[in-house]
Amino acid sequence: MDITAAALENCGLSPETAVQLQQRLQALPSQHENELWQTLVTDFLTPELPFAVHQLLYHSVYQSQLESGTPAPAWFPGERELAESNLAGWLNELNLHSMEDLHSWSVHDRDHFTQKLIDSLRIRFQEPPHEVMNVEAGIEQVQWLTGARLNIVESCFRDKSDETAVCFQKGSSELQQLSYTELKQLTAQVANGLRAAGYEPGTRIAVMMPMTVESVAIFLGIIAAGCVVVTIADSFSAEEMQVRLKITEPELIFIQDVISRGSRQLPLYTKLGQEQRLPAIVLPEQETLQGPLREGDRPWSEFLSENRGLTCEPRNPHDETTILFSSGTTGNPKGIPWDQTTPIKSAGDGFLHHDIQAGDVVCWPTNLGWMMGPWLVYATLINDATLALSDAVPTSRGFCEFVQNARVTMLGLVPSIVSAWRSQDSVAGLDWTQIKVFSSTGECSNPDDMLWLMSRAGYRPVIEYCGGTETGGGYITGTVLKPGVPGLFACPAVGFDWLLLDEAGHLTENGEVLFVPPVIGLSTRLINRDHHEVYFADIPPGPEGELLRRHGDQIEALPDGYFRAQGRIDDAMNLGGIKVSSVQIEELLTQAEGVREVAAIAVPPAGGGPSLLVIYVVMQPEANFEAESLQSGMQQIIRSQLNPLFKIQAVREIEQLPRTASNKVMRRKLRDLFQGSET
Repeated sequence: MDITAAALENCGLSPETAVQLQQRLQALPSQHENELWQTLVTDFLTPELPFAVHQLLYHSVYQSQLESGTPAPAWFPGERELAESNLAGWLNELNLHSMEDLHSWSVHDRDHFTQKLIDSLRIRFQEPPHEVMNVEAGIEQVQWLTGARLNIVESCFRDKSDETAVCFQKGSSELQQLSYTELKQLTAQVANGLRAAGYEPGTRIAVMMPMTVESVAIFLGIIAAGCVVVTIADSFSAEEMQVRLKITEPELIFIQDVISRGSRQLPLYTKLGQEQRLPAIVLPEQETLQGPLREGDRPWSEFLSENRGLTCEPRNPHDETTILFSSGTTGNPKGIPWDQTTPIKSAGDGFLHHDIQAGDVVCWPTNLGWMMGPWLVYATLINDATLALSDAVPTSRGFCEFVQNARVTMLGLVPSIVSAWRSQDSVAGLDWTQIKVFSSTGECSNPDDMLWLMSRAGYRPVIEYCGGTETGGGYITGTVLKPGVPGLFACPAVGFDWLLLDEAGHLTENGEVLFVPPVIGLSTRLINRDHHEVYFADIPPGPEGELLRRHGDQIEALPDGYFRAQGRIDDAMNLGGIKVSSVQIEELLTQAEGVREVAAIAVPPAGGGPSLLVIYVVMQPEANFEAESLQSGMQQIIRSQLNPLFKIQAVREIEQLPRTASNKVMRRKLRDLFQGSET
């Protein structure tokens, strides 16, 4: 390799080490780029080397591919993946030879694919289904597992006992473990406590808590009792909480008293307010509750049943288990129900694409209020793995130490966490080599950040993963059977068919994603919206007459079956991994003094990474535009009334918002305007 000692020294190596490495590199035989990179990973690139060395060598090896936009793999499947992964087992059993073959079979033979997935996950039924899929009422209203009776919680426990279900750490305490038997007993105490209190199957019960052992047991216990979990993220303001409670009308809420974030203690229970008469079960963050309870509310310790025997209420496949929220493209959040079949999609993606196996330790800093919370519970427990939970701030060194000490094997995250780790060198000196697979979702990834992440664990793949609350999992993802390219998706999700179409409805290499249903886990109804109008109305048939369903992502197809995310087609945006509508932000920010009109856009930064929130304003005729003070005021509105995690990058004045003939704001033009002004 033609790398100078000076270039290596500039990467942080000592002069002596730089010369030694340069001499070793020069002695390498001429090889194809992929073979050369694999040699470097095996013989040279350790986590202890400065990342700048990894980066220099990667860019040197793949210079022509990176300049032309051709995928440049940083990880290659090894013997374990090719012989022992769940996907490899499927290919062998089905006598198929590639991921492309498997995907084609899965979308052309949906019945057999879904049945094989159910069998592989060992889903338990109290009464087996008469048929896997019924489309007599139309594809929009597909019926899955007709005639079956089941409760998905039974599939989370099955025959496991002493195996570790959850490992967790609170603060600076020692790592603790809960066996499957112990988690099952705590789940039973919740379910039996609900029954004793008179809550019938089908009753909606809200949960607003951080991700803890107790919240996992509450989540499973509510579903085991046949009730429906209404999930509300613990970061929401009181106003946003009330919006979701009004939409779903639950009869009870489980809520923690406070949440500690570093040195700060944030109130949670008081967000309910004295006027909200929804009864609450209140859990203490520490050993005792912080402050008095409202009349009629009960502490967690008094609610729990003494009966530790778990009985799961039999339910129909399409009975609701959970209601989650996704903002979509209008101001009020959509209430999206997950039924008894949705977890099959979640656990199936964990099984097939994240290669979660018995004994794995799975960690993903998330919350039950976002789809990855329920996804994490099902993908871990149905696949007989261990769920790893920590209350450490995900971007902190403490969380990275937890990943090491808990011996996490599958680590999920959002790209902004990786960016923070890299900027702070949070993983320095830690041993992450036990990790088999990373996964990333929620935002467009920065390829250099993902290369850094792979390098910290001795090069492991990052499964880029994208879907939505209404899909129960991903439609586009990665796989351990194809080389991993930083920041790129490697394949469509097995069992999920979709097309890329341009504005004229023609197939394209860079366009809007349109789903081709049916897919198990894909929503068929909404709580507070017309499902057909949201997803199917005014969409012409596909090129071969397919019924198509809108989703809103823009994807670019690349050589060798890889894909790159290009953000959202519609007016929704992902900010820090949280989906929110432009309209929701705009309605709030019109409160700002002197503002006549507001347009909120998400701008992907150059090179990938978390989207930036940019606000365009049309001022009142008599008002002066002062960017700094206006941005500060708007940030305070968002912090107090929406979500403190949403940060405004810039506020810009514009004389008139660009609009279509039907008066819709053309946010794409605003994105182009902002990006043009930044270059």
